[in-house]
Amino acid sequence: MNKPLPPPPRSKPVNAAQPVKAPVNPDRFAITSGRITSPQRVVVYGTGGIGKSSLAALAPNPIFLDLESGTEELDVPRISIQSWTDLRVCLQSSKLDGYGSIVIDGGTKAEELAAEWTLQTVPHDKGHHIDRLEDYGYGKGLNHVYETYLLLMQEMDSQIRRGRNVVLICHDCINEVPNPVGENYIRYEPHLQSPKSGKASIRNRVVQWAAHVLFLSYDVAATKAGKGVGSGTRTIYTQEMPSHIAKTHGAASKDVEVPWALPYEKGDGAIWQMLLGGAK
Repeated sequence: MNKPLPPPPRSKPVNAAQPVKAPVNPDRFAITSGRITSPQRVVVYGTGGIGKSSLAALAPNPIFLDLESGTEELDVPRISIQSWTDLRVCLQSSKLDGYGSIVIDGGTKAEELAAEWTLQTVPHDKGHHIDRLEDYGYGKGLNHVYETYLLLMQEMDSQIRRGRNVVLICHDCINEVPNPVGENYIRYEPHLQSPKSGKASIRNRVVQWAAHVLFLSYDVAATKAGKGVGSGTRTIYTQEMPSHIAKTHGAASKDVEVPWALPYEKGDGAIWQMLLGGAK
């Protein structure tokens, strides 16, 4: 009778505190200082018809990847996109060479295309294809769409590395915000997938990705009766408040300060001059 083979010898545990023994060329670690001018990641969101596409058209040398025919009234270079695959292939192609800003119009529609592609290509755990995200099982469909959307964000980052600004346009939505020190409140946010659990939140990931999140909103004037009415004017908000998500990493020039709220009229590209150092 053959004796069983002895177990393989255990390797010595690796001490994480031990220094790396592989030879390292110290010249690969460059030390720099000062401000660095680089392409920017921008999210513009607001209600439908408020002028998001018109605002993005004023960015430096833009080209639109038009997913929902939002630029038909604008005289801008555009590529009509009908599917998730077309969107990714276009971002990987040389068709965008020569442009300074890539405008994806819009990010909310891109999520719908991502969900369609997910259903077509990602099977159920049991191997069959399904017709609804809910049929993947609790939370699994949202996670699949989240992972699909990350592929788009990789393509957008690739454009940044090629020296182009990326502007992602989104619709808005109203969401309840948990408040650990008081009552919950509602605010405007980009209309992107964001489950209450916080997991698989495309919205949170996109907001973290962006250097600038701009909220475009109509101004509201109070009447004598205490009711709010639209005044017809619009404002670009660059800083977060309880009423909305917004942020900015500052101006392109150290001599410029970005205001927390900037009045906006059609054809005014002042915000791009502040953030990107240029406009169309």
